[in-house]
Amino acid sequence: VFALVRAIDIPLDPALGMIMDRTRTRWGRYRIWTVVGAPILMIALIMLFQAPEGSGQLYLGGWLLIMYLGTSILGLSHSAWAATLATNYHERSRIFAVMTAVGVLGSVLVLVIPIVLEQQGLTDAQGVKAMGWFIIGLTPVAVALVVWRTPEKITVDVGSKHFNLADYWALISRPNMIRILLADLCLSLGPGWMAALYLFYFKDARGFSTSEANILLLVYILAGFAGAPSVSWLANRISKHRAVMVTTTGYSLMLMLVGFLPKGSMMLALPAMFMAGFLAAGFGVMTRAITADIGDEVRLDGGKERIGLIYALTVLTGKVAGAFSIFLTFTVLARVGYNAKEGATNTAEAIHNLELAYLIGPIVFVMLGGACFIGYKLDAKNHAEVRRKLEERDALYDEAAIIASVTAEPGNVVVDSKI
Repeated sequence: VFALVRAIDIPLDPALGMIMDRTRTRWGRYRIWTVVGAPILMIALIMLFQAPEGSGQLYLGGWLLIMYLGTSILGLSHSAWAATLATNYHERSRIFAVMTAVGVLGSVLVLVIPIVLEQQGLTDAQGVKAMGWFIIGLTPVAVALVVWRTPEKITVDVGSKHFNLADYWALISRPNMIRILLADLCLSLGPGWMAALYLFYFKDARGFSTSEANILLLVYILAGFAGAPSVSWLANRISKHRAVMVTTTGYSLMLMLVGFLPKGSMMLALPAMFMAGFLAAGFGVMTRAITADIGDEVRLDGGKERIGLIYALTVLTGKVAGAFSIFLTFTVLARVGYNAKEGATNTAEAIHNLELAYLIGPIVFVMLGGACFIGYKLDAKNHAEVRRKLEERDALYDEAAIIASVTAEPGNVVVDSKI
């Protein structure tokens, strides 16, 4: 059921992105979609967590699909809205770093809920249900704050030509789009591969207990709270694409270091996993900020806002990578003779092969992700020139609309919910 729903869900993102980019309302372009996405997600979660006894696969699949729809709407509108708020090269690094850091805190809060409830004697099922209700309760509060306090700028669209398949191909075949899509795919595949093998590797190969492995994983995740703003600081000094190359190289070195540490040593594994998570947080920050810069370049050349569609394409690569990494890793394990079933006994050779699979796969993909930016030209200087041309053109269209209404397209509007 999950695989089928995911297969249906993946093509929805580009369609949603295109629709969002063409939306124009008095309340904004992406704000309205944030408002729409919240109740969809909440209703789907309620129906899933309150499923009646005897609910079949059709019920589960239908509400899962609606949940994914709500998640996609909120995620795409959130990223696209942020990209329009921060137009400066360096501002984007900072705003996406803050978003990532806050996201890390949210993830940790959700993960801590079942741990706390378990200490109070509640079951795992009750803990999972509490996680769901926490998300349901927090969603309207978060959306209300964003909609109320955040302004939105609707950019100028030049011309009236509708987006067609030829335009779609022209978009994804742009050199910088190829770079960011391949980089995003690789930088999702690497950590996804690592996540799929994590418990097997740390328990069977590194000699940690399940609780110790979970503590190391929590440290890895929490490190992103410090890593995201730190990588943003680095990017503002050496440029975003170079920051990606630095973080991918450092991440790979940390993974290799873990393999050489004494087995079962928490004191040595903790700082290594902290640094790995610290650097991994930079992947998402930089690729999202770079995607926003490429969106400006696309709008300058094509005259239309495509940032929603562009983010949708990166979300699509992430979903494909997530599904493929699980399939690929377990296929590799089967080929090298490691039995991943619970309670299975593996030979020393099989465990050695597990170590190789855990290290080689993520490192290869992550390093390929960094290599995608070799020769990348859209740095701070070139992006500033793109923004200058966009602002000059936007100003001309605004002035023309005021004087003579020479275009049927609306001018540049700032929508503030407080007005």
